[in-house]
Amino acid sequence: MLTTQQKTLRKFWYATVKLADLQGGPKPFRLMGEDIVLFLDAEGKPAALADRCCHRTAKLSKGWCENGNIVCGYHGWTYDKTGQCVKIPQYPDNAAVSGTLKTPSYRCQPRYGYAWVALEEPLAEIFDIPEDTDAGFRRIDQFYEVWNCAPIRMLENSFDNAHFSFVHKSTFGQLDQPKPEKYEMQETDYGFYAESIVPIANPPIAHRVTGTTAPTTTRHMRNHWYMPFCRRLDMEYPGGLRHIIFNCATPMEDGKIQLVQWLYRNDTEDQCSTQELIDWDAVITLEDKEILEATDADACIDISRRIEAHMPSDKGGLIMRKRLLELFKQHGEGEVYRGMPTPLQNAAE
Repeated sequence: MLTTQQKTLRKFWYATVKLADLQGGPKPFRLMGEDIVLFLDAEGKPAALADRCCHRTAKLSKGWCENGNIVCGYHGWTYDKTGQCVKIPQYPDNAAVSGTLKTPSYRCQPRYGYAWVALEEPLAEIFDIPEDTDAGFRRIDQFYEVWNCAPIRMLENSFDNAHFSFVHKSTFGQLDQPKPEKYEMQETDYGFYAESIVPIANPPIAHRVTGTTAPTTTRHMRNHWYMPFCRRLDMEYPGGLRHIIFNCATPMEDGKIQLVQWLYRNDTEDQCSTQELIDWDAVITLEDKEILEATDADACIDISRRIEAHMPSDKGGLIMRKRLLELFKQHGEGEVYRGMPTPLQNAAE
């Protein structure tokens, strides 16, 4: 699947830029193969436009904000949050400003510390996180980095217990126990719910993260996949400590994602510091990154093409592929993949 060429995927919300970063002015972002610019409007809310001035196509992200509008750094043409040009400095009386002078705008809203953007009318709302308003949990921003892999590769890896013993053998994986624990999965309207109890190694560096000094422990995992590319990874340790990771694998280009990750914990800074939690999860995440960047970004979702082999522990990924393919078909498209026949080739045959 060439992600950015699947039109249906334009109809979902994606985490893009940190809201805190927009305080310093407009920021560019690449979403589904398109250049957009994000900025704060007059009410301090994020807005998203195509990153092009309609005058000479200069990137608006090279400009600045003024009274909740964005000013092009080339000739000063100014746009509001709807993309309407509201000021042309070369015409002080604004006589040349008309409703036809616009740049495309996109749906944008703030959630969980990020500006979320949908390029077209979204098919679903952004998922709800009860812990975000629960005083018993703290939210920690962890990672915001570019990965060179397909978003579905990152998501299916999250529900693949078979890779723990190998990819994570230096952290929590147990190389002598390669047979994975089984996930119990239930499909939902938004994706699926998956539950499992997984034994893990617990090295000293992880003791404050897991809340126990035992050499091994377990994770009671109650996880969710939100179509198309978001997950909730809810891990509970035996003492009741919750470690809840959220990810959005935002598609930038085919084979390139912006990995957005934040965490909720029901403990305190004194019990386990923010930096300890970031450092521990960073080691694990980089283990995943190294192997996922070695996979083919054109991940096959139509398994009838028999491009990849599968095993029982791949169930989560197989459900993802099935559901995405069904979604595409519902909206009149099939899987777009590298080397597929073009309409002209089909006609010639």
